[in-house]
Amino acid sequence: MRSYLYQSDWEKLQASTSNSNTIMSTTDEGRIVNLSQKGQATIPKELREKHGIEPGSRVRIHENEQGEIVVEPLPSLQDFRGAATTAECGTAILREERKADKERSQRLERDN
Repeated sequence: MRSYLYQSDWEKLQASTSNSNTIMSTTDEGRIVNLSQKGQATIPKELREKHGIEPGSRVRIHENEQGEIVVEPLPSLQDFRGAATTAECGTAILREERKADKERSQRLERDN
């Protein structure tokens, strides 16, 4: 699931906060947040929880073809845990590979 923060939202943010002390507000199209002096924005708690963004999580920020700024949660290493598993034990695979290597070596020695 992807999360998006569009450039048009940024323009709305600028317009709505120019004379306001609002830290965060809600519109029909989503949440509006203020940027800090360092250019940092807080992703609202509801969106962080909905998309599994936890402290220390990584997100990718890029501009799409329409010129919109996109914030996309990245999978964590834990999400990939077990992705490369096989039904066969690693030790058994290693033994088979060693046996095949030994047989190849013996064939090469016989042929030379």
